[in-house]
Amino acid sequence: MPIAVDIDVMLARRKMSVGELADRVGITPANLAVLKNGRAKAVRFTTLAALCEVLKCQPGDLLHWEAEDASGGVLDVP
Repeated sequence: MPIAVDIDVMLARRKMSVGELADRVGITPANLAVLKNGRAKAVRFTTLAALCEVLKCQPGDLLHWEAEDASGGVLDVP
């Protein structure tokens, strides 16, 4: 998938657990895990805004685009 999710990075920087983040954002730990592991097909802007508010970050700190090659693999893009 060309959109990568960096929630783990922000959790580590904030020394916060997945359970605590899920609680504070108002979503289930299972739904947060789906998003965190890149298996989500979509994310609501309200959820993204809540994540940014709790983690005190910008959406670009949580999501970034990675180019895919013709075979569907991810290319290394700086």
